[in-house]
Amino acid sequence: MLSDSTARDRTIARARLRFLQNAELPAAVVPEGILNSWQRSKYLGIGTDEVVVPYQPDYDRESRLVRAATPVLDRLEQALTGSDASVIVTDRNGWVRDRRVGEKRLSAHLDRVHLAPGFNYAEQFVGTNGIGVALEERRPNVVLGTEHFNERLQSVSCAAAPIRNTVTGRVEGAMNLTCWNGPARSLMAALVQEAVDDIERVMYEFSSAHQRALLEAFQQVTHYGDRPVLCLGQDLVLANTAASARLTGDDHRLLHEAAAEFGHAPRTRREVRLTGGESVVMRCRQVDSSAGAAGYLLELAFTDRPADAPGPGAGSRTGIRHGSRAQDGAAGPWPLPGLAGTDPAWNSVSRTVTRCARDRTALLLHGETGTGKATLVRAAHALTGASWAPVVVDAAAPGAPHAGHDPAAALRAAPAGPGRALILRNVDEVTPEDEAAVAEALDTAVARGTWVVGTLRRAPGLPESLRHCFLEAAAVPALRHRLTDLPALVDCLLQRIGGGVECAPEVLPPLRRYDWPGNVRELSLVLSKAAAARRTHRIEAGDLPPALHSAGGRSLSVWEASERDTLVQALLEADGNKLLAAQRLGISRTTIYRKMRAYGITLPTRG
Repeated sequence: MLSDSTARDRTIARARLRFLQNAELPAAVVPEGILNSWQRSKYLGIGTDEVVVPYQPDYDRESRLVRAATPVLDRLEQALTGSDASVIVTDRNGWVRDRRVGEKRLSAHLDRVHLAPGFNYAEQFVGTNGIGVALEERRPNVVLGTEHFNERLQSVSCAAAPIRNTVTGRVEGAMNLTCWNGPARSLMAALVQEAVDDIERVMYEFSSAHQRALLEAFQQVTHYGDRPVLCLGQDLVLANTAASARLTGDDHRLLHEAAAEFGHAPRTRREVRLTGGESVVMRCRQVDSSAGAAGYLLELAFTDRPADAPGPGAGSRTGIRHGSRAQDGAAGPWPLPGLAGTDPAWNSVSRTVTRCARDRTALLLHGETGTGKATLVRAAHALTGASWAPVVVDAAAPGAPHAGHDPAAALRAAPAGPGRALILRNVDEVTPEDEAAVAEALDTAVARGTWVVGTLRRAPGLPESLRHCFLEAAAVPALRHRLTDLPALVDCLLQRIGGGVECAPEVLPPLRRYDWPGNVRELSLVLSKAAAARRTHRIEAGDLPPALHSAGGRSLSVWEASERDTLVQALLEADGNKLLAAQRLGISRTTIYRKMRAYGITLPTRG
């Protein structure tokens, strides 16, 4: 005679097959939550015979969730040693962040189905599973054996529950217990909930320690004056009346980003442009607690000065002003020759660069590779009426320093004087032994009237010996942060290509969906190649490279990239008809849906 659990598993298995065949299910056979998840999984086209999930190996291993879960997982790992169970923690999006397994056989199985750190077990990728359902429905659940949508998961049972921030109520992740099918599975839900309670308690202690530290720092500063003060933590914002009356939630975000970037230099004042165009000078220090970094304490000074008044730090070389003057933050476009864009962040940096070019103010520009830092400098320099193009010296020249590359000598050899501009690329690549000589060469160029600009990817970490060479700093936004400028950028870049090339309307959606790690430089290259390969008078969606039709969240191997490209090409040739593309490739339509989901392939709809 079959045990009750075995008989139930077989009943559920038969019901699942009927469900997949679109047959009517007997009443009350499948739990409502499981049936709802099956329906979502079927609608998403989740595969039933193979686990295909995104992989993201780079993540914050010191996040608050991971730190709070670690002592709980350490304790559970000792208790599970030798048992056929494992405990897993994911973030709120289903990315597995830690896993502890009691025995090697179960560990090998979990590896085969990719239930391991770096992989994503959200319902949209795996279908019905404990983690996915817990995050989707925001409540604890148990998925037993054959209740899993994917057959490769049916040899195990799992229980999961969401982990919440008890201060904000927001779901921060999920705790999951997985074991081989067996009688012990009825106790899984209680064990998981106990572990979740422990993690939430540790997270609350972190929050409490952070909040106490922030409150103490806030009270110490506000006790002796009425100047604007702002305290920013992950779950807490403290502001006195002088600050709250003039700041919005978006301003808090801008100031938090600036504090995170420059909080390592507490005595340095930074100027930040707020969302309404007003500028504020902030002095920032990081607030620490017994649980780690709690947040930032900002002492603010609103500029409230005439447009022609000099800003703080003018004529001094004691610190960098980050941002722009009040007039530089004014709304509206700020066109520079040969450039395009009206995004507020782009306008702000364009105005700052233009003013620095006009006033010959040494400037530090930071931003990702390909964002157009040197192009901005050239355009602003040309706007001053200069006859000579800027001279570029790269501190990270190939072979440096072993091949005799001497950036200080190159800077000294560059033409100097009024009307001249000098760009030192990759300032942060200057070696420690060259710092003093490079700083001296930059100071000499400034003294002779040369406009000096340094560029680098990220401003933090720049040695103080070089930082003092620049009076102002500004950030050039990444292309993915200014996608409203995409149509204008495309038009501008196509004009450079020439030949009257245009883009079809369906080209813009895949351009907007792409992350553009190479920024404007990559966009220019993509458009150039598409224009050269176009089959009509204009660029069509089919002329774009396959990567732009894919929104996968992980790096692909050579074989995977080749498979993705083949799928995209077949779909484009079939005008998006998935059945026809599947037939031409010799695969099933279910497989092509699964592969499209795995690679994040999205194509424009036609007719």
